[in-house]
Amino acid sequence: MSSTITAAQEAHIVARALPYLRRYAGATIVVKYGGHAMGQELLACEFGRDIALLKQVGINPVVVHGGGPQINAMLERLAIKSNFIDGLRVTDAAMVEVVEMVLAGTVNKQVAALINRAGALAVGISGKDGGLIRARKLRRTRKDPGSNIEKVLDLGFVGEPGFIDTRVINALTGAGLIPVIAPVGTGEDGETYNINADTAAGAIAGALNATRLLMLTDVPGVLNPQKQLMTDLSLTQIHELIADGTISGGMIPKVETCMEAVTLGVKGATILDGRVPHALLLELFTEGGIGTMIHK
Repeated sequence: MSSTITAAQEAHIVARALPYLRRYAGATIVVKYGGHAMGQELLACEFGRDIALLKQVGINPVVVHGGGPQINAMLERLAIKSNFIDGLRVTDAAMVEVVEMVLAGTVNKQVAALINRAGALAVGISGKDGGLIRARKLRRTRKDPGSNIEKVLDLGFVGEPGFIDTRVINALTGAGLIPVIAPVGTGEDGETYNINADTAAGAIAGALNATRLLMLTDVPGVLNPQKQLMTDLSLTQIHELIADGTISGGMIPKVETCMEAVTLGVKGATILDGRVPHALLLELFTEGGIGTMIHK
């Protein structure tokens, strides 16, 4: 009897998902993968299976991953000290080599392997491959508290996307493969730049004119002052929530990335909790999803 009930429940779930499967058939979905979802083995395996499933039902997923904890671990092993300014790692010439080794090497291949083990075909690349991410030096300013004069901060080889050449991504997805992208890029003089994974994912989603950008984080999404999830926000509402302090701290750059992606043509960008099992499927294939979707 219990097996019959279970089978009926599974059939019901599949039936309810059908309208969403039709909605996203042939769509490009860019997924930023990072945070605790990346560090926990069970969640990582489920992520690989979910990405493989998206491909098998006719969706074209593109994965952009981070790797901050893995970079920290390697820098500690090599006795290289890290300094951060406004949440960004100051990256000198020696450190950028380590960053590239970890992101484009170990982590990139591990993420691709998760998807391959689940039965799909994933290919790990970096933003340097095929000229995918042409980067420029990231410039930040900060006011000196004593003089109130703005000073330019030198973050070293920290960059931001200047141009995204989507040809290598289109070639891979057109061949039935899933691109898994490490967020490093190439500067005008051939130098390597370390790029924030959120920023890279947003730029890639915009360049691909993706249907959705899904950003896996360690929080449920944007919360109102009563700590309730705000499931649907327009660009105008986002500006108002930043102005009144509802959106603050580390959430600001995440929503700004989503806003930029939407401005570039992405239909909807969602911040969601990657610690929730099967978060991607719940966001795409259920009414209302589980995160905060930002749209025009």
